[in-house]
Amino acid sequence: MFVFVLFATEVEFVAFVPGSHNYVPSSAEFPSGTLYTSVLVANGLLASSSVEIRPSANPARAGDTLVLALSPETTLKGGTWAVGDSIIVFWQGDKQTVFPDYKGRVSVNSTTGTLSLSSVTAADSGVYVVQSSDPQLKANAVISVLEPVSNVTLRVSEASLVEFNSTAVLNCSVSSGSSLAYRWLNGSSEVTANDTVQLGDGGSTLTVVNVTRYDQGPFRCNVSNAVSSGISQALNLTIYYGPDNMDLTVNGQKTTSFITGSNLTMFCSAQSNPPAQFQWAFKGKVLNGTGPEFKLYHFSADQSGPYSCQAFNNWTNVNSSITKDIAIDKSASEQHGVSVWLLPFLLLAGFLLSLSGKF
Repeated sequence: MFVFVLFATEVEFVAFVPGSHNYVPSSAEFPSGTLYTSVLVANGLLASSSVEIRPSANPARAGDTLVLALSPETTLKGGTWAVGDSIIVFWQGDKQTVFPDYKGRVSVNSTTGTLSLSSVTAADSGVYVVQSSDPQLKANAVISVLEPVSNVTLRVSEASLVEFNSTAVLNCSVSSGSSLAYRWLNGSSEVTANDTVQLGDGGSTLTVVNVTRYDQGPFRCNVSNAVSSGISQALNLTIYYGPDNMDLTVNGQKTTSFITGSNLTMFCSAQSNPPAQFQWAFKGKVLNGTGPEFKLYHFSADQSGPYSCQAFNNWTNVNSSITKDIAIDKSASEQHGVSVWLLPFLLLAGFLLSLSGKF
C-alpha cells in the first residue's frame, strides 16, 4: 500500500490517497497557480529501528496534553503523524496541515517532529505512527488515554439484615473513569472472595452470603486506574443477631452460694442487636422482674433454688436462657450465727478487762 500526500503552500489542503502510486491529481481537483509538494511513502520503506517515540505519559490522563517526541532527537525536514488509519498532521518545513478531526488541538515542531495533542480523550487511544522521508524513518507507539476516576459511590440493596439469614449486595459505581480496578475494605481489612464473599461485575459488586455480625463494616470501595484513584464514603450495615453468649452473675461474682440474710443482685447479659428483652423465672415460675437485673433482699432458705433469665430478640425471633442454682451457704451461715451469738459476750469481756486495768 502506498500513501500519496499533497501539501499546499498557499492554501491549507492535504490529499491523502491510498492506492496506486501512479495517481496524479487533475487540474480540476486543485486550483492552478498553487505549488504542491508530494511525499511518497511505502509501508516499511522508511522504517528506522534506531528511533522511537517517547510519550510524555502513557497511559495519558483524559483532558491533558499528550506530547510525543522522537528519541534520540532528530532533525526532520517534513513528515506525517497518524493514529490508526487517520492522518493527524502533515508538515513540510515550516508549513503544517492539520486534518479536520484534530483542528485546534494539534501542533508539531517542524524541526524535531514532536507532536502535541491537547485535551485528549479515550477516543485518542491507538497506535501512533510518525514517518519522514528526509531523513528516512518510521516509528510507532501504542498510546492509551484513560478517563480519571470521579465520584465513587457505594450503595447496598438492603441495609437491615438478619444474621445467617440475609445476603448483602453492595454496588460500587463512578461518574467517570476507564480501565478500572476495584478494591474493597471492611474497616482496615481488605475483602477477598471466599465461600461466602463473591466479587462480580469486574469487581464492582460485592455479595456477602449469610451475613454475620462481623460483616457490619464500615465498608469502602477504592477505585483506581493508572492515572487516578478515588474512594467511597463509608457504609455500615445493620445486622440483627442474638441473643447468645449469655452470662448470669450474682453481686458481680460467679459464686452461687450466699449466707442467710444477704442482699443479692443478679445481672443477666447477652450479645444481641437490638438489645435483648429479659424475663426472670424462679423454679419455672415467671417473676414480675424484667430487665437485666433482679434483686433479692434478706436472702432466706425458701428463696434458694434455680433462677432463670430468658432473653428475647424481636427482630431475629430468637430466645435464649441461662439458669443458675442460688443456694444457702450453710457453713458460712452457721459461722455467721455463732459470731452473732458471741458478739455480746465478747463486748462484755472486753469492757470488764478495760475496767480491771484501771484498778
